Amino acid sequence: MRRISLILSAFLLFVLPAASSPAGAEDAIGVAMDDFSYTDTSAEPANQTAAHERRLSAFMAALRRDISADGRYRPVPSAQDGAAFKVIGGIQKTSTLVQWAKVAVIDVGAKKLVMDKLYTFRGDNDESWERAEIFVSREVMAALATPAPVALAVFDFELEDTTAASAGASAASDASYLAEVTGSVREALGQSGRYRIVDAGGEAVKPRALRDCGGCEAAIAQKLGADQSLIGVVRRVSRTEYTLGFQVRDARTGAVLSRGDSGLRMGADYSWKRGAVRLVSDKLIGSQ
Repeated sequence: MRRISLILSAFLLFVLPAASSPAGAEDAIGVAMDDFSYTDTSAEPANQTAAHERRLSAFMAALRRDISADGRYRPVPSAQDGAAFKVIGGIQKTSTLVQWAKVAVIDVGAKKLVMDKLYTFRGDNDESWERAEIFVSREVMAALATPAPVALAVFDFELEDTTAASAGASAASDASYLAEVTGSVREALGQSGRYRIVDAGGEAVKPRALRDCGGCEAAIAQKLGADQSLIGVVRRVSRTEYTLGFQVRDARTGAVLSRGDSGLRMGADYSWKRGAVRLVSDKLIGSQ
């Protein structure tokens, strides 16, 4: 399926135009769908081109019919004709009884993949193709109804140390614990399915304390291609007491979208990670 994946990537990056504005809020959502490609690499001696063309044509007709039957969507010829989503894919026969189907759904306006899956189905007759279409149709419909994940730049968590022993020897261990906090928070947000984590660990932000820059992290996030930014702070009150906080901004406007604070917590430095994950899970992921 490497060939199909490469075609999908090139289509998303270079071919996909901006979406046209819908005629009205009450209009059904436009969905464009090209015929899927078909490749036979099974090396079977019999030439089944005609049968495969017929089955692929029936597959596409049924897929378009299923999507059209849902009143929320309407088929359109192309992205230029007001499509909010584009469905593309390909089917490859790998052996006598095994076929692969690669299907992607693209949010045209955001130029983001909301679905990119590889399916395996057995058989190469009318019945097996019909079963495959029913399954793919359900998956595509679910993807169309799911909002695209928000591109979120999660910057490295920072330490605000107000204790008397805030120097020197503990700097290396503090950096290690902060790295664990950042990595765990990014992982939790990414696994939620609500966010696509944008790499925000570049040199451009390292010399700066983002918690005191007046919202500059939003502009940095926008340059990185993110929709939103998140900064977090661990505030050490004593060697066994700390608080955690985070703030999310809209990368385009700089407006604060969400914030959370843990309140005073007890625990050694290694408990920062657990507290940070709990905070974003409760205040950000769980609140949506």
